[in-house]
Amino acid sequence: MKKQMKKKSVGVAVSIVLASTSLLAACSSTKEGGATAPAPTTPTPAAEAGKYPVSTTETITSWEQINSNLTTFVPNLADSPFGKQLEKDTGIKVKYSHPADGQSKEQFNLLIASNNLTDVIEYDWNNSYPGGPEKAMADKVLLPLNDLIDKHAPNLKKMLQQDKELDKMLKTDSGKYYVFPMIRPDNGLVFRGPMIRKDWLDELGLPVPTTIDEWYTVLKAFKEKKGATAPLTAQYTPSELDIRDAFIGAFRTANRYYIDDQGKVKYGPVDPQFKEALTLLRQWYAEGLLDKDFALNTDSKALDNKILGNASGATVGLLSGGMGRWTDSGKKQDPKFQLVAAPYPTLKKGERAFIGQRDFKFNPAASKGVTTAAKNPELAVKWLDYAYSEKGSLLFNFGIEGESYTIKDGKPTFTDKITKDPKYNLQQMVTQYTKPNGPFPGDSRKSFNTYKEQDEAIKIWEQTDAAKHLLPPFITPTVEESKEVAKMNTAITSYKEEMFVKFVMGKEPLDKFDEYVKRIKEMGSDKVAQIYQNAYDRYNKR
Repeated sequence: MKKQMKKKSVGVAVSIVLASTSLLAACSSTKEGGATAPAPTTPTPAAEAGKYPVSTTETITSWEQINSNLTTFVPNLADSPFGKQLEKDTGIKVKYSHPADGQSKEQFNLLIASNNLTDVIEYDWNNSYPGGPEKAMADKVLLPLNDLIDKHAPNLKKMLQQDKELDKMLKTDSGKYYVFPMIRPDNGLVFRGPMIRKDWLDELGLPVPTTIDEWYTVLKAFKEKKGATAPLTAQYTPSELDIRDAFIGAFRTANRYYIDDQGKVKYGPVDPQFKEALTLLRQWYAEGLLDKDFALNTDSKALDNKILGNASGATVGLLSGGMGRWTDSGKKQDPKFQLVAAPYPTLKKGERAFIGQRDFKFNPAASKGVTTAAKNPELAVKWLDYAYSEKGSLLFNFGIEGESYTIKDGKPTFTDKITKDPKYNLQQMVTQYTKPNGPFPGDSRKSFNTYKEQDEAIKIWEQTDAAKHLLPPFITPTVEESKEVAKMNTAITSYKEEMFVKFVMGKEPLDKFDEYVKRIKEMGSDKVAQIYQNAYDRYNKR
């Protein structure tokens, strides 16, 4: 057992804005360049070969976000059927600490600044720790996991040996592993996009829009003929209108750092064509087609009220937590209620969308690191590794056999208890028995879709060139580079979003766009892009 290491005091974490996708969430990291270490190859002793339950009287502590759907039933993950089954299977008792909903960032910052870390922390170590994972290890906050994985995590170790792409994603430039990863299956990479009221379109005799001009026609009809007060709406996050480059991408740019057709990292909000995107959104806002109160939609309830209250007929949202959930509620009010996916819009008919939402296989945002506060890091690693075993993966993805799922034709299938509860929807029921997001391998057989429109949505939203243009969130600038990025991006992002809102709402004339670009460049956007370029080039050479 390792002694608890003293942690250096760390200032409040500053979020580093990188390329986005989901998921759900993605992320980036930080480190001095160095030789890349190979995947663990040391033979694992038979005694360490992932045997469960583990015989121990010790308790592990874990800090992680609790799914908002689960809080409908229990206040703590340990109290859920999933938490109880995980403890039974692993033999390891866990005490969970959950940040308040909507306060994860602030409470993570306080946790890091304190000297009272939990054994493991599930969070975005790449984007939310100043300096990234290499700095977190240098600060004696995170433990490097190479030896621990090699000796005590045979299930994850096997996956890394078999999947070289995943192995490459999980390391810093110096070859250090730093988290147990959330791994998305190939069919789980696309899960967000534009959606629209098909019942309204049918009533108005309009097709699902594919171009910017067609969207204008549809939104105008929604306003004038359906009485929609916010024809197009979306949730507003702390840093942007959460449309994931829909509409903006039609102008071959992005509302973030991205990779252009020549493989160069660019900051979209200073592109000349970004002014065209702002001009479009400004026009739609002025004509009442874009939600006049979009900047106030800071929580899901505000968005729910507009979609389900017929104030809005279109948005950009999630497949299950958006389309599925709204369809469940909408059909109870009106059996004709129908939401369908619309393609990421383009300027010309038949063009392929430049960018859209697409996650990467490795999602750092929901991955767990082991901290230096862990009195028994080996036990923590054994607990984490269970999720990557065959039995553990079934628990994390499907829950408890016989209760939440059964095997039908060799495939895990959710039971009627989960899919047909008279009071709670599928997403709510599933969270009691599984972990929707977290450090485990996603199963391609799992689907939360309950409507054919959801299955069709994935096929529609994946028709973009996002894979070419999204900056990987797990590239690792050096420690010093990451310090610079954190400092510069905080100011850049704040000013960019302030001006984005003012430009769209007409509080600043678009004649000031060049002045805005000059100021952002003075803040260091070109330097940040170059740092990301260097890190991206190093990643490609791993």
